[in-house]
Amino acid sequence: MKITYVTGNKAKIDSARMYLEPLGIEVDNIKMEIDEIQSDTCEDVVIHSVKEAYKKVKHPVLKNDSGLFIESLNGFPGVYTHCVEDTIGEDGILKLMEDKTNRNAKFIEVYAYMEDEDNIKIFTSVTKGTISYNKSGTYGWSYDYIFIPEGKEKTLANYKDSERYKLWDDTGLKELSNYLKENKHD
Repeated sequence: MKITYVTGNKAKIDSARMYLEPLGIEVDNIKMEIDEIQSDTCEDVVIHSVKEAYKKVKHPVLKNDSGLFIESLNGFPGVYTHCVEDTIGEDGILKLMEDKTNRNAKFIEVYAYMEDEDNIKIFTSVTKGTISYNKSGTYGWSYDYIFIPEGKEKTLANYKDSERYKLWDDTGLKELSNYLKENKHD
């Protein structure tokens, strides 16, 4: 069985392979432009995206959407995380957070797996943490410089790749793996 992960992100591909290849599932990838709808939930965005991807590749496909949700900013940037990263970036988020004492935040990552035209399965990971007061670290990218995972004192960017991936909630990939293990079609 083969699944195409629609992403160009090497870390995401490696994570999927770590969970799926032991099950005998080949994970390849393709980077393609897919119009993202505007919505208030990652679920809506990823469902639309996986349907568009499936139309193009015509075999089992995996797509994900994620967002950084900050409590004191009413969930902002949320589903607009990529747009905010491209415009105001981490410095802009820190500026918005200057007078905030509640620094609780979470990364939500939603995976959509579509194996045929009628079957979409959704799996979700939530990594809880806080927003730092300053950028810190030299590893990773984007919000890794300002996001401190729950139970840690440093931002994600202070951990090498081999350690950083262990700090993310992997519930979504575990549930996808379990689903495929129970429902695998050769």
